[in-house]
Amino acid sequence: MTAAMRAEQRRAIEWDVSRLINRYVNLNDAGDWDGVAALYTEDGSLRRPSGGDPVAGREAILAAFKARPPRAQRHVIANTVVDVVSETEATAFSVIVLYMGDAADDGGLPVKAANSPLIGTFTDRVVLTDGGWQFAERVGGLDFRP
Repeated sequence: MTAAMRAEQRRAIEWDVSRLINRYVNLNDAGDWDGVAALYTEDGSLRRPSGGDPVAGREAILAAFKARPPRAQRHVIANTVVDVVSETEATAFSVIVLYMGDAADDGGLPVKAANSPLIGTFTDRVVLTDGGWQFAERVGGLDFRP
């Protein structure tokens, strides 16, 4: 962050980046994969908390989400700390709790999965683009074995 950046501008960036992280969670829980992918830069990358190779590029990220089997899910994001690097770049760290479930036979509320909840983190690098703040890199990790 430059010395010339005012505290007001820094707080605005922190708010915008926190909103981006929360929007990601809401779109993810709604199964709006196009909306989730749109939060990434064209060349953005994602490494899921469950591991695996990074998925590189917005189109590949979209394809990866669309390939997932459907499930009931609810993400809870907390302890988000945003560090402003410059007027156009920031990093963030968040703790995530993921509740998962399967459709109930009676059509009622989903049944919580045996491996739920999962607890982990996201470490993000975000950049300001013509479309607003977007993820350039999102790296997830688990804190406990499922």
